[in-house]
Amino acid sequence: MLAGRLNPSAGTFEMKRVPVPEPGSGQVRIRVRAAGVCLSDVHLIDGSLPPAFLSEPEVTLGHEVAGEIDVVGPDVPEQWQPGTRVTLAAGERCGRCPQCTRFREPCLAVRTRGVDYDGGWAEYAIATHHTLVAIPDSLPFEQAAIVPDAVSTPWGAVAGTGRAEPGRPAGVWGIGGLGAHAVQLLRMLGAAPIVAADPLASARERALEFGADFAFDPTAPDFGEQVLAATGGGGLDVAYDMAGVGAVRSQALKCLARGGRLVLVGLTPEPLTVKNSIALSVRGLKVIGHYGSAPGDVERLVDLIRYGRLDLSKSISGTLPLAEAPEAVRALTDKTGNPIRLILVP
Repeated sequence: MLAGRLNPSAGTFEMKRVPVPEPGSGQVRIRVRAAGVCLSDVHLIDGSLPPAFLSEPEVTLGHEVAGEIDVVGPDVPEQWQPGTRVTLAAGERCGRCPQCTRFREPCLAVRTRGVDYDGGWAEYAIATHHTLVAIPDSLPFEQAAIVPDAVSTPWGAVAGTGRAEPGRPAGVWGIGGLGAHAVQLLRMLGAAPIVAADPLASARERALEFGADFAFDPTAPDFGEQVLAATGGGGLDVAYDMAGVGAVRSQALKCLARGGRLVLVGLTPEPLTVKNSIALSVRGLKVIGHYGSAPGDVERLVDLIRYGRLDLSKSISGTLPLAEAPEAVRALTDKTGNPIRLILVP
């Protein structure tokens, strides 16, 4: 089968023919119908995000995957049958850390699909049964694929780590794949006002379309004054860095109200610098890291879609054949067409 293979040590990514995998105990084989292309994939390819637990020389990329169960291995619960439509959780427990051996949350060494083990940029993918999430017939595979990560990561940040509240001001920096959904989810949760920040005019327009109350250019000289005016002079309860940019973090901290929270969602190897830690202490500000989502979040989001509370129809910027994965990576890197999510279709 065709697969997009990364060799982190050599720094190479290429499309290759590899054997079709066979499921082992507790596993199923998925016929991949759609796989998302994420900035994390770009960072894996450029070497700025090295896999933490990869035990093989190469890995098939793709942590946003949806498809149909093709073959069921031994020791899989009967509810999972060939033909069942599923999306796949983006990672799984290691099964070996002290938390896992004591059946506690959270796992201390979560393995990520398409990073630490083979993912879905392929015609077929292997998944353990506890990472399967059934999806309704009404949910297209292209939209289902992005629920893990593109939607579940901002959901975990907004509803969990950042504790956004109804009627309280929230800000989002970077209105790409994560940021656009963060705005949408903040709107659904009732945060108000929602302030979006992005230097691209098209991204600011997208933010307003997805539910932001204000969309400002962070490079504007009076940006800080605009945020204060939008929040009635009080500043933001919570700010989300979806871009993973050092300058964003410094700017967002200045826009927080007393006791405000800055949540770091976008990944970057850049150092975290706080220029004035006295202000951080005096104002009681908090800087919180965030990665992924909590167990059950993907299922909850699928239910929200199922019952019409969440609409992802505007989230797919385009689809490309699996063979054109390198072109999709280049388009995302260069922001060609300012995509939210590009989808690979085997």
